[in-house]
Amino acid sequence: MQRRRRHYQTAADAMRAAADAIDGAGPERTTTRVQLEMPPQAMERLQRLKERTEAASYAEVIRNALRLFEALIDEHEKGSEFSLRRASGEVIAYKIFV
Repeated sequence: MQRRRRHYQTAADAMRAAADAIDGAGPERTTTRVQLEMPPQAMERLQRLKERTEAASYAEVIRNALRLFEALIDEHEKGSEFSLRRASGEVIAYKIFV
């Protein structure tokens, strides 16, 4: 479990650094408040993701999800195909956009 936490923390730190570089983080950075209404199941998923990734906030989970989703869409539009390599070494096609 400790190893997984370190992995998520490292990944989260890398995503934050990349986002700051892209967003041009600095003193002039502004934010916009967004209010969401979510059904209980979606809120539970958001809470589980926050805990599993050790994110500081729900907003951090959503920002990371948006970055990942945007990157996947960009690759999909370029004709990329997605696959997963399981722990066993098996590689399977992964259909994100059907």
